[in-house]
Amino acid sequence: MSIKEWIYFNKKKIFIFVFGLIVVVLGSCYYYLDNNDKVEDKDSIIKNDLVLEKEEIVEEVSLCFFDIKGEVKKPGVYSISCDSRINDAINLSGGLTNNSDTSVINLSKQIEDGMVIIVYSKKEVSSYLETLEKEKYKQDMCNSSNLKNDACINYDSNISNSNLININTASLDELMTLSGIGESKAKNIISYRNKTPFKNIDDILNVEGIGESIYVNIKENITV
Repeated sequence: MSIKEWIYFNKKKIFIFVFGLIVVVLGSCYYYLDNNDKVEDKDSIIKNDLVLEKEEIVEEVSLCFFDIKGEVKKPGVYSISCDSRINDAINLSGGLTNNSDTSVINLSKQIEDGMVIIVYSKKEVSSYLETLEKEKYKQDMCNSSNLKNDACINYDSNISNSNLININTASLDELMTLSGIGESKAKNIISYRNKTPFKNIDDILNVEGIGESIYVNIKENITV
C-alpha cells in the first residue's frame, strides 16, 4: 500500500490526532500564561507591600534639628532621630575635642527639636570652679549665659545658697525684700509665674516693670 493510499484510508484518524495535538498545545499555552500572570501579580503585591512597609517606617522616624557649638570637632546644625541623646549628637558632630569638659552637661538627656548644645572647654569650666561652690558654679554657668545651653544639667536650686529668693515660690513680702522690687512689681512677678513658671532667673525680665537695671541688682539674690 502506498503512502497516499494509507493517508486516504486513515484520514479520519489523522484528523483526530492533529486536532487533539492542537488542543493539547493550546491548553498548555493557556496554562503557562495564566500561571505566569498569577506569579507576576503575586510579585507585584509583594513589591507593593514592601514599598508600603518602607514608607511606614520612614513616617515613623521623627527627626529633630539641633545646633551644637563649642568643643566638638564639627560644630554646626544637624538632624537626628528625636529618640537620640546628647551623647549621640556629640558623636554626629565628630566627637569631643581634647580640650572639652562635659562635667556640666547631661550626656543622657534626650534631643529636642531646635535645642542648642554647648560643649564647654576645660578652661571655661575651671574658671567657674575656682572660687565658688562647685554645684553653684554649674548652675550659674548654665543660667548666666546670654545663649541658653539646653544640654546643661538641671541642678536642684536647694544645693546653692539657702538665702536666695526663689522667684517661683517666694511670698509677696519675700519678693519685696529684693532691691528695686516694690509691692506692684512683686504682684506682677506672682501674676506672671502663675501663668508661666520661671525656668531661668533671667526669665524675670519678661515681667512688666522689671528691666535690665533691676535685674542686674537682684540676679545674685534670686533662684528658680
